[in-house]
Amino acid sequence: MERIAETGSDNSLAGESTPARERGARRRRWIRRTAVGLLLLLLLPLLSALTALRIAYMGDPADGTHSRGRDALWLGHAWVDGRKKDADVTALARRLRDTGIRDLYVHSGPLEHDGTLPESVHPRARWFIDAVHDRLPGVRVQAFLGDVVATESDEGMRLADPATRSAVLRSTRRILDIGYDGVHLDLEPLHSGDRNHLRLLDALRRETRSRDALLSVAAHQIDPLPGLHTLRGGLTGHPKWWSQEFFGQVARRVDQIAVMSYDTAQPLESTYGGYVAQQTSLALEVTPPSTDLLMGLPFYWENDVSHWGHAETVPAAVRGVRLGLSRTDADRARFGVALYIDYTATEENWRAYEEDWVSGCSAC
Repeated sequence: MERIAETGSDNSLAGESTPARERGARRRRWIRRTAVGLLLLLLLPLLSALTALRIAYMGDPADGTHSRGRDALWLGHAWVDGRKKDADVTALARRLRDTGIRDLYVHSGPLEHDGTLPESVHPRARWFIDAVHDRLPGVRVQAFLGDVVATESDEGMRLADPATRSAVLRSTRRILDIGYDGVHLDLEPLHSGDRNHLRLLDALRRETRSRDALLSVAAHQIDPLPGLHTLRGGLTGHPKWWSQEFFGQVARRVDQIAVMSYDTAQPLESTYGGYVAQQTSLALEVTPPSTDLLMGLPFYWENDVSHWGHAETVPAAVRGVRLGLSRTDADRARFGVALYIDYTATEENWRAYEEDWVSGCSAC
């Protein structure tokens, strides 16, 4: 009897706990389903975007979408600080001969935060300019000048300060006096719609035109979706992209605009190439015919959240450039690619550039 009583007591307790267990199970199922639903809500836009980019990478580039002989190469600081010698220039000339490279952006700064430029940072600039003009007739040497802009921290150049903009103009005058064929400006991070940047470009353009020199800029990527820079800027403080309108405003103020079409966080070659095709089309739509538009090629390898080396390859970038050019303005003359950067370039990078882009170039 005692055992029966105990058993009966256990059954009674079990009966009382069954509804509670069922409610707990239902709650867990609801939580799992809700989590899966939220994950899908987050993933679907991303998967849709990646699918769209893969589709953009499909198709065949139009015939003739090769180098127009207006390409550029970013060069490191060693060419003007004394580390490079005559033999290095000879090797560079051998490398660039019969390619589409017309402009060299040689790092000759950086600018100080107040816009000044110490003479000590480019003691061999005149030597390098003369050596290039001697060994590569027709190739132009531009002073690559840049600085961090105080848009996302307290450190950096403040373009809102008229004295700083005036100092950048004086630095430009002085460096053009050395004999450079132009100035290539790279200020980052530069937020879309920065009116002070446009004021600076207006002043620089007046100066370069008066000297028959070039003004070029390194440009941020364009919003893949309208207003995306505003959304990202509100969420992270780093907008990353420019609006297409602002890109056009910059392009109208310079002789050359080179899109930094790398560090895209794309996970696959196909999505990266589709992204470059999209960027090429967006840039072509707002760059005036009088301005050289150059799309950047990643001549370097990194693996991090912003740049996956297995995805951001030169072949994928070139194919994307050719597809964007084909779809938007296949016959555009003032167009090229810009290679970033000489000191990390591999033979594989150069071979892809020469075989996929330079091959078939009648102007090279």
